[in-house]
Amino acid sequence: MRVIGTAGHVDHGKSTLVHALSGIDPDRLKEEKRRGMTIDLGFAWITLPSAPADGSVENVGIVDVPGHIDFIKNMLAGVGGIDAALLVIAADEGVMPQTREHLAILDLLAVPAAVVALTKSDLAPEPEWLDLVELDIADLLATTHLTGSPIVRVSAVTSAGLDDLRQTLAKVLSQLPPRRNRGRPRLPVDRIFSLSGFGTVVTGTLLDGQFAVGDAIEVLPDRLPARIRGLQTHRQQVQVGEPGSRLAINLSGVSTEQLYRGDVVAKPGALQPTTLLDVYFRLLPDAAKPLKHNQLVDFFVGSAEVRAHVRLLGVEVLEPGAEGFLQLRLDVPAVVAAGDRYILRQPSPSATLGGGLVLSPHPRRRWRRFDAAVLARLETLARGAPDEILLQTLARQPLSTAADLIAASELDLNEARAALQELRAQRALTELGSEDEPVLLTLETWGRLLDALNVLLADFHRSFPLRKGMPRGEVRSRLQAQLPGANLSVRSFNALLAECTAAGVAHADDSYVWQTGFVPQPTPAQQQAVDRLLNAYARAPYSPPNLQESMGLLGGDAELLNFLVEQRRLTRLGGDVLLRGDDYDAMVAAIINHLESHNTVTLAEVRDLFHTSRKYAQALLEEMDARRITRREGDVRLLWGQRVG
Repeated sequence: MRVIGTAGHVDHGKSTLVHALSGIDPDRLKEEKRRGMTIDLGFAWITLPSAPADGSVENVGIVDVPGHIDFIKNMLAGVGGIDAALLVIAADEGVMPQTREHLAILDLLAVPAAVVALTKSDLAPEPEWLDLVELDIADLLATTHLTGSPIVRVSAVTSAGLDDLRQTLAKVLSQLPPRRNRGRPRLPVDRIFSLSGFGTVVTGTLLDGQFAVGDAIEVLPDRLPARIRGLQTHRQQVQVGEPGSRLAINLSGVSTEQLYRGDVVAKPGALQPTTLLDVYFRLLPDAAKPLKHNQLVDFFVGSAEVRAHVRLLGVEVLEPGAEGFLQLRLDVPAVVAAGDRYILRQPSPSATLGGGLVLSPHPRRRWRRFDAAVLARLETLARGAPDEILLQTLARQPLSTAADLIAASELDLNEARAALQELRAQRALTELGSEDEPVLLTLETWGRLLDALNVLLADFHRSFPLRKGMPRGEVRSRLQAQLPGANLSVRSFNALLAECTAAGVAHADDSYVWQTGFVPQPTPAQQQAVDRLLNAYARAPYSPPNLQESMGLLGGDAELLNFLVEQRRLTRLGGDVLLRGDDYDAMVAAIINHLESHNTVTLAEVRDLFHTSRKYAQALLEEMDARRITRREGDVRLLWGQRVG
């Protein structure tokens, strides 16, 4: 799933272009219709054509944002979590103030890619004018990480260039890496409403993991418990929401009056709200003045806007164009994670100051401003948050112990231990085995293993519907292939199976593994053969058909015979002798009773006791010897452990 966000100056045709591409009018408010401008976020989707790199990119979501300076805060609520920007610039006006501000925001948020739509190209006074505008746009992009982004000339009125724009968007999106899925789903809420018959609905872009219908969740920062009643993507019902998709979530247990834009939907206990966080910050070069200590700012992250005070670390002031470390003290709790991108704006007069990266969402305390150790720690975090480094290392080396993981991460020992403790507190990884020395997996790897085990067992049950399950050794070797860089030891495998049982995925005994709920079941035709065989055994319980005769009665179905043995409806003795399980038990009980009365028994006595042949009597006694029920001494058998007279 991919999401595109529009950006650009007011009245440059963003909403009109979205309508032309998708057939959906993103302006939903009456005031927007009356004024002819986007005030709040609008949403649409398009199906893009085949992309050269990987076949196709379908059902791409579009977040249409306001361009007017008065509604820049609504714009910020929409661009978090997008995969690419559609920067809209009107050919008759070229680059304008909000074009520059929106592009600066896209750069600060490190939006992965962009396509420039040069709209209203039919209004250009002459073709050379378009060339000049494109040169101006290229110069502007060159100051950002989006330099070299493709520029497509279009007209929403004449439809010129729309197919080229679709092809370009498809190509750009196909070149992006897959959305990360580390099993920590969260959805910043950007819209809240109620539908008759459904109740509360929230929308947003799903970051990181997956949500499924029926999941228990909580809405942060107020920790409101709720449950997912339904999920929609582009007005289509889905059972599971994938990372990066635009989702509408129908929630039970909360009302619309309890929710606000900027809230975050997450798994219970996965995230902790914060009012203090450490960040890396870059002040825009064209900022009107330096950033000062204790300055009041508006903090934007995800879809949230929070008033905050700046604590400058390591410098007295931060000059325009400079970078540094801040500690932000928020007026109300917010929900963020290490690695999140954010924007700071000046409240009055309204202006974008800059932005950067969240380094630590839960610092232990307010730092002394010029503490060298703190600054060194932040430098380390800026190169990569320790929890992210640990997760990346664990993805490469699954089933590591905590000590091995910390050593492989090459982090400072205390930093690594603290990060691992935070990951454990957030339930951001899976631990298998004993509490003393468990082995660790990322949630992504754990989810992949569960899926692989489900598929593995389902395929086995389809191929061998009469077998109890898949042999443990075969399951272990097949799952090992899912864990490059790891050694799935017997100990780890046993712990993994225990967790799978707890998760309701599979069950296991000492020999086999099978899907929860699976019961071997003969087909009607096989059941007729079973009935035919067991009726023959019932007619001669102590000298029933031999192996060859039994196979004939079963139509040569060896799987069916093995099924009967596994189910203990038949007991296989030595040679080609089989007995019904109940008949075997009755014969053993009778022999034990005889031995308790007479101390010994001979093969001839067993033969006469059951009016059977020597072959069956001998096979029965040898089986009892093997199971240590009896033991042979000369020509007689005694109970195991019993001595002669």
